[in-house]
Amino acid sequence: MSKMVITHKVEDVEKWLKGKAERAEAIAHLGGKNVVDHVATDGSNNVAITADVSDPAALTAAIASPSPELSAAMASHGVVPPVAVHVEK
Repeated sequence: MSKMVITHKVEDVEKWLKGKAERAEAIAHLGGKNVVDHVATDGSNNVAITADVSDPAALTAAIASPSPELSAAMASHGVVPPVAVHVEK
């Protein structure tokens, strides 16, 4: 397992936080577990998600070219592109 960090902006942090269970489930379907949400302490709309991932390349590819379902979920959570992916080395 590798640790992955995904960062991006959101339209509304509180709205984004309410989608935690759905977000964790979507990441689990992509091979991630132990999903944790993080918010910026500066009051901005910058957020991060960390997860343990079995196949970082597959998850990175899924985020870079999201399926219609993943795109819809991201839009409903107010995700503002670009989405940056960082992988533990």
